Amino acid sequence: MEYKALLFCFIAAIFITPLVKKLAVYIGATDKPDARKVHKILMPRLGGLAIFVSFIIGYFLFMPATPIFWPVLIGATLIIATGVWDDLRELSPKWKLFGQVLAAGIVVYGGEGIVVSFINVPFTETTLEFGMFSEIITMIWIIAITNAINLIDGLDGLAAGVSAIALLTISGMAITMGNVFVVFAGLMMLGSTLGFLIYNFYPAKIFMGDTGALFLGFMISVLSLLGFKNVTLFSFVIPVIILGVPISDTIFAIIRRKLQKKPMSAPDKSHLHHCLLNLGYSHPETVLVIYTISALFSLAAVIFSQATLYGAFLVLGFLVLMLELLVEFTGLIGKEYRPILNLIRSQRTKR
Repeated sequence: MEYKALLFCFIAAIFITPLVKKLAVYIGATDKPDARKVHKILMPRLGGLAIFVSFIIGYFLFMPATPIFWPVLIGATLIIATGVWDDLRELSPKWKLFGQVLAAGIVVYGGEGIVVSFINVPFTETTLEFGMFSEIITMIWIIAITNAINLIDGLDGLAAGVSAIALLTISGMAITMGNVFVVFAGLMMLGSTLGFLIYNFYPAKIFMGDTGALFLGFMISVLSLLGFKNVTLFSFVIPVIILGVPISDTIFAIIRRKLQKKPMSAPDKSHLHHCLLNLGYSHPETVLVIYTISALFSLAAVIFSQATLYGAFLVLGFLVLMLELLVEFTGLIGKEYRPILNLIRSQRTKR
């Protein structure tokens, strides 16, 4: 049944996206090119509405009744409303954050909400209880991932493709764990995203806008929590690895802005996709490179979940090294930051 839900949402998105495109042009929800953006012509945005509508139809048709059904639906609707408003009026950061906090709060506090209340500390029998901070920590995760997906939405098909890879991984792992809600919701989100991606991959006919980026980030953050909450510290690392590309890009953007003494909300053209473009990769090549990196992170997460304790440390060590080399090669923090590459170069010079 879950695969029928995936196929239904995929087909629904294929038919709904052109209608949303016409709506975006009609109401003026368009993205104008500027110095910070890569595209050169006026583009309809609001494409995330097609992902949402196709998902919601499938949600009502296929989703089994669960306590989290309505909180997730209401939270998703609030985040979509925030995105639509922003695509139409360009909300200030504080109002956009307000919408995200409201949506996260509905999920966390609504009914049997999603709350990370404890983790088991490895090597010990100790349980780390979050107590009164449980809800705050959970909301920070939802808001952080929501914004991380939004930050990587800079090239045709980038955010949709990276999100699809994450959703496929989360859904696949949920199947092995028997988590019915995450399986159905994840696969329906995957189908809706892939259906939209047909129109969004380079050269894009429509952008997802903040409507889509915020919705994808919100749903991925919620599904990852539902799949991995209240587990060991190492198991909680799994969703972090799966979302390695958007999370690392966000962290390095914060570090970069700190070093440059810029406000956290200040836009720049030094994200991973900008850096790859500056290295000479074409638009579609850059997107495919980041897809590959995302897939490697997801594969690492699957291996990590099945590994022994020492194997898990080995996977983490490999990922840290890979990430460091990626940062140095692309200049994510700065062109002068290359400690390992400089060390390798100096050793070669000595020889």
